[in-house]
Amino acid sequence: KSTAEDTVVCRFNDLESVTEAFKENPQQIACVIVEPIVGNCGCIPPLDGFLSGLREICSRENALLIFDEVMTGFRVARGGASELYGVIPDIVTLGKIIGGGLPVGAYGAKRDLMNQISPAGPIYQAGTLSGNPLAMKAGYSTLLKLNEPGFYEKLEENSKWFSDHIKSDVLDKFGLNYSQTRVGSMSSLFFMSGEIRDDSITDKCDLARFNKYFHGMLKRGIYIAPSQFEAGFISITHTKDDFAKTINAACETFSEILNNS
Repeated sequence: KSTAEDTVVCRFNDLESVTEAFKENPQQIACVIVEPIVGNCGCIPPLDGFLSGLREICSRENALLIFDEVMTGFRVARGGASELYGVIPDIVTLGKIIGGGLPVGAYGAKRDLMNQISPAGPIYQAGTLSGNPLAMKAGYSTLLKLNEPGFYEKLEENSKWFSDHIKSDVLDKFGLNYSQTRVGSMSSLFFMSGEIRDDSITDKCDLARFNKYFHGMLKRGIYIAPSQFEAGFISITHTKDDFAKTINAACETFSEILNNS
């Protein structure tokens, strides 16, 4: 309860709500924490100027800007959303992707902040799994893979091809006016029409039909996230055969859904 009491919730892609929060809590807001590309409500990209606007507000109000890049880190660019959008936060957090999928997390920050951490500074931080050899080796191998020439170009090409063909071969074929979003290898298919800007979509999506879609895809050997409000990811190891199988399964599933509706 104490954490919730000390937290102000603003709306994603709404700079005015952030500005109002600072006005209502003068010199009380220590930081703004944001997923630069939302992944925990499906893939919701930032509008032009939103992230840079947050940077300006935080710099003006002497508050820290923290990017939660647990999903976006390495996934949309080697430098994450910070690199993709050219906005530098004060602190960035990364999840198990930095350990090749093994249990590990990491944070980084500007030099003056990192110098506050022991042994350079007074803040002590440690963890049971800190520097775990297996996770570090897996993470190192992952970084080597990311550095291979053409890695992100291939990932972008495959991700775009898949999203484009979901639209042309599935949505357009069945006359489904559903909204798709994609940034790099992150994407979502929302069972609704219209612009995807923030979490207000939770009241608009056809969850009953998504449930049928999920089980129809699972029955055909394709396991997607079991929630409308989770982002999907393309991997560098996915092939055109994988995409073709997925698209075929989606066609069969929607055909079944529409015939039984």
